[in-house]
Amino acid sequence: MIKKYYLFPIAVGLLGLIAVLTIPLGGAYWARTMLCILVAAAAGVIAWYLYIENKTLLAQFESLKNDFKAQREKASQSNRETKDMRLQVQLLKRQKRNTEAIIYSISDAVIVTDASDRLLMANEPAGEIFGFKLEQATLKPIDELVTKNELVKLIKSSRSSRVRHVKHELVFESAETPSTYNCTISCIYDDDNEVCGVVVVLHDITREKEISQMKNDFVSHVSHELKTPLASITAYSEMLVDGEANDEKTRNEFYSIIQNQAQRLNRLIEDILNVSRIESGLIKVNKESVSTALIVRDAVQMIKSYAAEKEITVDAQTAIVFDQVNADKDMISQVVINLLSNAVKYTPNGGKITVNSEVDESEGVARVTITDTGVGIPADEISHVFEKFYRVKANNKCAKGTGLGLNLVKQIVEKVHQGRIFVTSEVGKGSSFGFELPLVSAEKVMAK
Repeated sequence: MIKKYYLFPIAVGLLGLIAVLTIPLGGAYWARTMLCILVAAAAGVIAWYLYIENKTLLAQFESLKNDFKAQREKASQSNRETKDMRLQVQLLKRQKRNTEAIIYSISDAVIVTDASDRLLMANEPAGEIFGFKLEQATLKPIDELVTKNELVKLIKSSRSSRVRHVKHELVFESAETPSTYNCTISCIYDDDNEVCGVVVVLHDITREKEISQMKNDFVSHVSHELKTPLASITAYSEMLVDGEANDEKTRNEFYSIIQNQAQRLNRLIEDILNVSRIESGLIKVNKESVSTALIVRDAVQMIKSYAAEKEITVDAQTAIVFDQVNADKDMISQVVINLLSNAVKYTPNGGKITVNSEVDESEGVARVTITDTGVGIPADEISHVFEKFYRVKANNKCAKGTGLGLNLVKQIVEKVHQGRIFVTSEVGKGSSFGFELPLVSAEKVMAK
């Protein structure tokens, strides 16, 4: 079969042959013959050739058009899928940022691990506890980051046992003091209800434990403080009833002991009640213009006999200035007496106590400072000495107490009189406690 692209040269060749054969017959005949041949060729071979070619081209064009349409649909589908994936990635990134923001804002230590016990997320408190940097710890095995083996075991056992919530109390030993944490471990579940990670929250309950222990110690101390004077009062009363005090001197001695113990008991009860009243705002306050110097003078006279028992010298060279502050005289007297009593209590025999009262007009305050040569207070405990029930551990053997005296002093000075309490101390050299109260003139200026 002759291929179609040979047809045109053949037709031209035939036309040339016919032309040669018809030339001898004359020019007109030749022209008519050529015209007929050309018309026939145009209507036949060439038309057929063009038809076949056009038909093929149209089919190819249609096929290409369909292919292009299919490719365009695939591209559109791919673009839609890409767009959806980008949206999902953006959503996941946003959710991750939100989750990180929540975790980073929590004050408790938070650790998140994956199904392979690798660190996914943690906040700054967790890094501080275990000593790792967050940016360098991600995807590292948790047992390389957490030095507390007990916690690592809890994380792994919780994940493997699929327990939703587990709570434990863990003690972390440190260079300074042990810290106690309430540890809550929760498993994370995926859509197929499979464990895909673990969340650990560590809440520091060290202070709560200390407060609880202080309350227990307080109950113990109060019980002892209450029982001791009551026992003395009961014993000497029974001796008086039984007639064991035959002479007036003995009876007077018993009466004096009973009276002192009753006063001691009354002071303890008053301290407890006053702290409660001040905290609840129910205490009655009778403010008037008073001189802190006069209050200090009277308090020193009351405490001198107590100091003399330990051969402690009390030096209180204070100039008397009247009408310094607007205060409740009885309350400020109690403040000074409590501070002086503590100074005597924690100063060894033969020590010295210096009391100073001054007016600082530049600051607009009256200032009282009581300095002793006692045992002193460790630096890490100074910030706690005014807390309720708190007693310095190193000084517990030196003297008994309930841990209420200094707290009551702080409440009276700062809450009732809007003053300021302060303390400085050095172990083995002594302490200096003091307070400041606004001057009357300063109060009047502030009122205006």
